[in-house]
Amino acid sequence: MAEGCRHHEPHAGLKARALAHALDAAEQACRADGERMTEPRRRVLELLLEAGEPVKAYDLIGRYGPDGQAAKPPTVYRALEFLERRGLAHRISSLSAYVACAHDAGDHAAAFLICDCCGEAREFEPPAGAGLAAAASQHGYVLERVTIEAHGRCSACREG
Repeated sequence: MAEGCRHHEPHAGLKARALAHALDAAEQACRADGERMTEPRRRVLELLLEAGEPVKAYDLIGRYGPDGQAAKPPTVYRALEFLERRGLAHRISSLSAYVACAHDAGDHAAAFLICDCCGEAREFEPPAGAGLAAAASQHGYVLERVTIEAHGRCSACREG
């Protein structure tokens, strides 16, 4: 949260049934593709889903153990790499943070509206998503992932 921001509401992460459902769906999608949702991968995804906002890797490391015990950094970084490759999480480069994908897993371009005041990061499908893949193809490229980041102020911060 930026200094001077008077507006800050807790971000709505998933809880209880919604969290269990999202984790089960991710596990089923991985299994259908012949991949395993290991316990570390599941735990990191759970932390991202619960947060409902961008989380830095070192915060995930610190929150990893249910008893407050930190994880070893490679455990969390390998899990993040897997989740990002599977489309279950995105890295927001400008924040050096990760967020659970807000859409069904799979190949899609992700765009984020990031509030520089309260820190909200809202994911949406950019209108140019399919066009980017087509343009890349014309130049002989195959896109593996696209993430667009736009910074500004959300309506609540502008009004506050």
